[in-house]
Amino acid sequence: MVVAAVLALAAPAQAAQLTAVNGFGSNPGNLAMYAYRPDGLPSGAPAVVLLHGCSQDASTYFTNSGWRTFADRWRFALIVPQQNSGNNATSCFNWFETGDISRGSGEAASIRNMVGYAVANYGTAANRVYVSGLSAGGAMSAVMLATYPDVFAAGSVVAGIPYRCATSMVNAFSCMNPGVDKTPAAWGDLVRGAFPGYTGARPKVAVWHGTSDFTVATANANESRDQWTNVLGVSASPTSTATLGGGTTLERYGNDQVRVYRVSGMGHGTPVDPGTAADQCGTAAAYFLDTICSAYHDATFFGLNTGGPTTPPTSGPPTTPPPSSGPCVTATNYAHVAAGRAYQQLGYVYARGSNQAMGLYNVFQTNALRQTGPDYWVVGC
Repeated sequence: MVVAAVLALAAPAQAAQLTAVNGFGSNPGNLAMYAYRPDGLPSGAPAVVLLHGCSQDASTYFTNSGWRTFADRWRFALIVPQQNSGNNATSCFNWFETGDISRGSGEAASIRNMVGYAVANYGTAANRVYVSGLSAGGAMSAVMLATYPDVFAAGSVVAGIPYRCATSMVNAFSCMNPGVDKTPAAWGDLVRGAFPGYTGARPKVAVWHGTSDFTVATANANESRDQWTNVLGVSASPTSTATLGGGTTLERYGNDQVRVYRVSGMGHGTPVDPGTAADQCGTAAAYFLDTICSAYHDATFFGLNTGGPTTPPTSGPPTTPPPSSGPCVTATNYAHVAAGRAYQQLGYVYARGSNQAMGLYNVFQTNALRQTGPDYWVVGC
């Protein structure tokens, strides 16, 4: 009876849905806005903009990409723009039209205004905004990072194209395949020219590409790497490499400011990995390819795994973990608390020692915890 009561009390609410938003402000790009706010979204939560690919829509990308899993787990909002078929017959974002990829105009300005609406009306943090997209949406993600570095803290370009590779439909296809070769400085100058005179911080960037992508040539991964390493002022030679699941190789550049994920044998699509483990997500479908959960790796790269409910005042702020590394355990939040790896307060669970938010106290939500010191656990392995 006690266990049943705990489960009944701890079951997550299911009310939150992807919702159309009208009147989000000036809309020069004639886009539609959709938003997802997990139940009980705290004030000051991060927000992630998701940009769908061609022939897709907001609902398709929200449903299959896996981002909802982590929005629910770590409590951040999702902003999902949708292209209008009147703008593009195949519902691609117009990443190649000058009027849509310039700061203050077209589709780029519409997406920026959606972010402003979320900050003003949902209470999301203005300094914790991120963007990710697939294909044309990936190219548009690069547009947003280039034109609004003062808005986006980080982003990911999935099977996408460097910023301003094309400025009309005529040369868009050659950018896609075989790709366009420029020097890193030339690519970097295109980004710097998107916001002349800007001297503030630049967003960090992740690039994803399948090694068997014949729609958007794999050369684009290297060109995007050259663009963003140049903009961030780091070497185009990796500082480290790692082997991940799903045949994925991760290259890190600089002080982990740029990442390139190469997924062996994967074609054109967003990498997903259906399942219930802490690092799994998404649904396999057309252009959602069962390899690795890119949303998990992007969310942790962005730092969203600490973006849940505010840590209880009685527990103090998160502190720097000791340098030692110990075992990694994947389990439900309920099991973590029972084993002493985490604790619960007011229905939410926090990693013991680091106080990182893990989501609701129940047997449905799963997290991976790694021990880095005596009675000190951090989220993610």
